[in-house]
This record gives sequence, structure tokens and C-alpha cells, in this order.
Amino acid sequence: MNSLEGQFLVAMPDMADERFAESVIFLVGHSDDGAMGLVVNHELDMRFADILDELDLGDPDMIIRLPDAIRERAVMRGGPVEKGRGFVLHSPDFSSGNTYEVANNICLTATLEVLKAMAFGPAPKAALFALGCCGWAPGQLEGEIAQNGWLTVPFSRELLFETPVERRYDAALGMLNITRATLSPDAGHA
Repeated sequence: MNSLEGQFLVAMPDMADERFAESVIFLVGHSDDGAMGLVVNHELDMRFADILDELDLGDPDMIIRLPDAIRERAVMRGGPVEKGRGFVLHSPDFSSGNTYEVANNICLTATLEVLKAMAFGPAPKAALFALGCCGWAPGQLEGEIAQNGWLTVPFSRELLFETPVERRYDAALGMLNITRATLSPDAGHA
């Protein structure tokens, strides 16, 4: 099997599951045991300061005094599985005992320690925080790709960390030299 770990999935226009409409998903794991990923282009209606406050990760006065760039950081809707659990994709300049190196110098950490580092330092140079994740049983993702549910897009650090959230879907399509207008929902199989 060819692992897609470290690559992106881009939902096709006729995605039957509305939870994934126009989604770009970064795959953090893909093996014979299944797959796991995080939606990286759909924000929740909350900010990073809300999470810090809710988890009581700092004195409320300290949280209020954080720079706006930290307080107002977006929180992604990572997926419909484990919606209350936080996941951070980040550069390899942060590591804890629970950091998993995905691929392409991207790491995944799902501990309070990384959230504290993002808020109060030393923070990873690049980070994306998501609540929830996406999961596929063995063979499920491969079946969805064969049924024309997803396009696969090679890794791009710029897409993951630098492209504005609202432009990530179009940017991912652009990496394949296609646009929404030229993307057909019908698949062809040779």
C-alpha cells in the first residue's frame, strides 16, 4: 500500500457527507490499520483565548494580556471524531514526550503542554490548532478515493501554515492546476 501520510485530501464538489464539503484534510496517519487526518480549512466559532480560558491554562489576567495574534488565533474544526480533543500540527522546533513526527518536518502533539507553549512560549514557529479529527477504518479511505470522493494533493508547508484559511480549498485545487470551475464531479476510470 502507498501511504498518503503527510499529504492533503481535497473533497470533491459532490461530497455526499456535508461535514466534509469543501474540506482540505492533512493526513497525519495512513496505514493498513486505517487513516487519521485533520481538517485544516474550516474554523470553529471560537478563538485560541477561549480554549485557554476554558481549560484554565493560565491566569485570566495573563490570558487577557496576550498579544492579539495569540489570543485571536483560529481554532480549526478538525473533524467529527473526538470533537472535544485538541490536536496541534506544528513545526519540529517543539517537542514533548508525546510528539509524533508525521512527515515533511510536521509534528503532531495533543497535550496541554503544547497549548501552553503556543500561548506563553517557547512556541513552535508554525502551528495549527484543531478540535476533533477525521478517522477512516482499514480500506475505507482507499474506497472513498476510488469512488471519486477525494483528490490527493502533495504536501505544501505554505498551504498548511501560511495560506489564509478561507483560501486553502482553492489553493489546494490550484496545486493540481484545476479550479472549482474546471473540477468535474464525474470520475473517469481507465
